[in-house]
Amino acid sequence: MKLILLGPPGAGKGTQAKCLVDDFGYAQLSTGDMLRAAVAAGSEMGLKVKDIMDRGDLVPDEVVVGIISERIEQDDCVKGFILDGFPRNGTQAAALDAMLDEKGMKLDSVISLEVIEEDLFGRIEQRAKETVGGPRADDNVEALKKRLKVYHEQPAPLIKYYGDQGVLKTVDGMAEIDAVSAEIKQILADV
Repeated sequence: MKLILLGPPGAGKGTQAKCLVDDFGYAQLSTGDMLRAAVAAGSEMGLKVKDIMDRGDLVPDEVVVGIISERIEQDDCVKGFILDGFPRNGTQAAALDAMLDEKGMKLDSVISLEVIEEDLFGRIEQRAKETVGGPRADDNVEALKKRLKVYHEQPAPLIKYYGDQGVLKTVDGMAEIDAVSAEIKQILADV
C-alpha cells in the first residue's frame, strides 16, 4: 500500500498514520519527523532546516524530495508506506509520481482529512501541552496561522491534482480518532 494523507497542520495526519502502522505494519514516512531527526542529529542539513521549521516555513522541495526518495528504498517500506506531510505542492507531487514510476510503483490512495480550521488552534495548543519533552517549536498559534496560510497556497491544490487522478478520498477529520481510523481502513479495504 502506497498512501498519502493530506490535510492542514493539526488535522491528525500523524495520528492516523501511526494507527495504520500499528494495524498493518506500513512504514510511516513523516517528512516532519525525518526533518526533526536531521535537526536532532545536528547535521549541516539539520541546522539549516531548524531555522526554517522554527519560523513555521516549509523546507525547500529539493531537500524533501531527496529525503523521501532515499527513505522509500529502505526495507521497512517493502510492505507499504504512508506519506504524511508530503507532497506539499504540485512540484513535489509531480516529482513523487516520477520517482514512484522509476521505481515501478504507484500510489494506491490519497486520503484528505477534512477539518474545521478554527478548531485546529485548540488541537495545536492541546498537542503542545501533551508533547513529552515539551512542545515543538512550531506548536503555537502564530506558527499555525502561518502554516495554514502556506497550506492554502501550496498543499490544498493537491486535492484537485489527486482528485483528477481518481485516487482521492475524503474523511471527516473532526470525528473521534477511532471513527476516522475506521473510515480510513474501509477506504483502504476497497482499494
